[in-house]
Amino acid sequence: MNQHVGQQDSVPRPARLRAIAIAALGVAATGVVIGGLWAWIAPPIRAVVAITRAGERVHDYLGTESEHFFDAPCLMLGLLTVLAVVGAVLAWQWRAHRGPAMVVALSVGMAVAAAVAAGTGTLLVRLGYGALNFDAVPLKGSPSVAYVTQAPPVFFSHGPLQVALTLMWAAGIATLVYAVLAAADARDDLGGLPVDRPSQAVPEAEAPEAAVSSGLTGDGAGSSCPG
Repeated sequence: MNQHVGQQDSVPRPARLRAIAIAALGVAATGVVIGGLWAWIAPPIRAVVAITRAGERVHDYLGTESEHFFDAPCLMLGLLTVLAVVGAVLAWQWRAHRGPAMVVALSVGMAVAAAVAAGTGTLLVRLGYGALNFDAVPLKGSPSVAYVTQAPPVFFSHGPLQVALTLMWAAGIATLVYAVLAAADARDDLGGLPVDRPSQAVPEAEAPEAAVSSGLTGDGAGSSCPG
C-alpha cells in the first residue's frame, strides 16, 4: 500500500498538470477540424420564393429539403460523438495519468471542442452560402419566382437549452466511455501503477549438506574395518 502511494507520488505535479493541459487543448483543437468537416458534408436547404396573385411574398422548401434542418445538426452530433469516443480511448491509454483529473480535462476539452466546431462550421457555411433573408430576395419577371439556397444550421434551434445540450453532448459521451473503461478495469489504481510481483525465493544449495552426509558415511565405514 505504501509502496503504491510512493509510486503514484513519483509522478511530478508539473508533469501531471502538463499532461492534463495537453489532453484538454488537444481535444479542443480538433474542434476546428470537426467544424470544417461538418461544413463540407452538411447539406444545404433549397427553397423557392414567389409572389402570389394577391401580391403577397411567400416561400417554401423544395421537396424534402426541410428535413435538412434536422439532418445537419445530427451530423454535427455524430461527428462530436466520434471525437468523444476516440478522445476518451486515447486518454485512457495514458496510464500514468488515469483518474478524475483526466476526466475533468476531457470534459472541458470536449465542451470547448464542440463550441469551436459549431463556430467554425457556422462561419464556413455562412461564407459559402451567405445570409439569406427571404424578404430581401429580388423577384423579377412574370411569374415572380426565385430559387435560393439556405445555409444548414448547426443547432436544432437557437433556444438556450438546445444549444447547451449540443455543446455538452461530447463531454457527456467522453465521460461515459471513460467511466466504462474504468469500471472494466479490475485494479483499484486503474492500471496506472506497475504490478508488484513477489520475488521468487532462491532454493538453498543442497550440495554442501550432501557432502557432509557422504563424509560421515565414509568415516563410519573406515572405523568398522579390522585393525
